[in-house]
Amino acid sequence: MNHDDRVEDLRERKAEAERGGGNERIEAQHEKGKLTARERIDYFLDDDTFVEIDALREHRSTNFDMDEKHVPGDGVVVGYGEVNGERVYVFAHDFTVFGGSLGEAFAQKVCKVMDKAIENGAPIIGLNDSAGARIQEGIDSLAGYADIFHRNQKASGVVPQISAIMGPCAGGAVYSPAITDFVYMVEETSHMFITGPDVIETVTGEEVGFDELGGAQTHATESGVAHFTAADEKAAMDDIRYLLSYLPQNNVADPPRVDPWDDPERRDESLVETVPDEPQKPYDMVDVIDGVLDEDSFFEVAEGFARNIVTGFARLDGHSVGVVGNQPRVNAGTLDIDASRKGARFVRFCDAFNIPILTFVDVPGFMPGKDQERNAIINHGAKLLYAYSEATVPLLTVITRKAYGGAYDVMASKHIGADANYAWPTAEIAVMGPQGAVNVLYDDELADAEDVEARRQELIDEYRDAFANPYTAAERGFVDDVLEPKDTRPRLVEDLDLLRGKRSDQPDRKHGNIPL
Repeated sequence: MNHDDRVEDLRERKAEAERGGGNERIEAQHEKGKLTARERIDYFLDDDTFVEIDALREHRSTNFDMDEKHVPGDGVVVGYGEVNGERVYVFAHDFTVFGGSLGEAFAQKVCKVMDKAIENGAPIIGLNDSAGARIQEGIDSLAGYADIFHRNQKASGVVPQISAIMGPCAGGAVYSPAITDFVYMVEETSHMFITGPDVIETVTGEEVGFDELGGAQTHATESGVAHFTAADEKAAMDDIRYLLSYLPQNNVADPPRVDPWDDPERRDESLVETVPDEPQKPYDMVDVIDGVLDEDSFFEVAEGFARNIVTGFARLDGHSVGVVGNQPRVNAGTLDIDASRKGARFVRFCDAFNIPILTFVDVPGFMPGKDQERNAIINHGAKLLYAYSEATVPLLTVITRKAYGGAYDVMASKHIGADANYAWPTAEIAVMGPQGAVNVLYDDELADAEDVEARRQELIDEYRDAFANPYTAAERGFVDDVLEPKDTRPRLVEDLDLLRGKRSDQPDRKHGNIPL
C-alpha cells in the first residue's frame, strides 16, 4: 500500500466514524426530534473549534457476536473545543451506535476527556443520550460506569460539570449526571429514572408512564434532579452556553467579569415600595434582586423546584455573583426540606468556584408540620446552615423583612460568617413573629383580659415596636447598617470590591461531615 492509499484508507476510516450507525439510524434519530451526537457538538461549540479524541476507538468484546459488530468511535464522540471563546471538554453519546450503550471502550473514552479536563482546568459538558449499560459486555460495562462516577467525584469542586439529558437515562446512567453540578433536560424526549415503568409494574404492580416517572417536568418541579428544562435540544445547549458565561473555568480561577452596562451608583427608587407595609402581604423577591443587581442579569437556577427559595446567578458591576433569596410569594418564604436542599447545593457550588454570594432574607422560619419533621427537616435544614457556615467566598446579606428564629441564623447571618450584613427599615429580626411571641409571653394575661383580641393586638403592636425591627440587631453589630433600599446596590458594589481579596484559613482536616 503506497502513501496515497494509506491516506485514503485513513480518510475512509474517519468517514466511517462520522457516519456512526449509518443513515437509517440517523434518520430515526431525527424522526424523534433529536440531533445526532456530532450535530449536537457542532451546534454547541464555537465554530471550527472542536478537536476529536479517539475517533477510531473500538470495543474488543466477542460475546453475542459482538466481534462482527464494530463501529469506529464505539458510540460516543469525545474531545474539546471552545464555548464563548473558553476551553471546554465534551462528550456526546451516539444513540445511532448500539443505542448509545456504554461498554468498556466507550467508558475509557469518556474517562480520558474527564481526566484531561481535570488536569487542564476546564469545564466538562456531557450530552447524554444512552440506553444504559451494554449488556453484551457485562461486568466491563459496570466497571466503566464506576470509573466515570469516580472521575465525577474527582472533578467535583475542581471544574464545573454540566449534564444535558437528551434521551433516555436509566439505571447506572443517572448517577453520573446526578453528581454533576447542573442538569438540563429536554421536554418530551428525555427521561431519567433508576428503574423504568416496566420493572416498576413487575415488582410493585404500580403503573406509571415515562413522563410521570422521569420526565423533564417531574424532575424540574418535584424531585429537583433537573435544574433547567428546554423545549428542544438547541434551546438546552443555548442555555448551557449562557450558564457558562457566569462560571469560572476551574476552582482556582476568578469568576468572569463582563464590561458593566449598568451604573454601579444606580439607585432604584421603586425598591422602597417593593416590600409592603403589611407584614403578611406577599411580594416577589425577584423584583428586589432585579432592582439591586445589574439590569437584566439575573439567571435563575432550579426555578420550578422549591419555589419558596430563589437561587441563580447575576452580575454586580459586571462581576459574576450567586444569589439566594427567600420567596415570600410561595409559602411565605418559609424554609422547608426542598428549599434547604436546593439552597445548600447552590451555596456549596458557588463556594467551590469562588463566586461571591448575595443573600436576600425574608423568612418567617422553618416549615412546621408532621411530614416535615418525619422526613428530617432537622437534618435538611442543617445542610443549608452547614453550607453557609462552611463558605469562604464573600458573603453579603440583605434582610428585607422577616428574619425570625433559627432561620435568621441560617440565612447567612453575621454569626455564621457573613462579611457584610444589612437590613432595610422594614426588617423584623426576632426570635419569632409578634403574634407567636405574644401568645407565649402573655398567655396568662390574655386569659384574664376582658377584651382578649383588643389586648392581644395592643401587645403585638408593642412587641413589634420594641423587637420586630432592625435596630436591636444594629445596636449589637449583628447588622452592619440599616440602609434605605435605594442605597443597597452602591453599597454592595463597594463591599464586593473590598472583599475581592478575602482569604480564609481553615483548620487542616480531610473533610467535614455535612448532615446528608
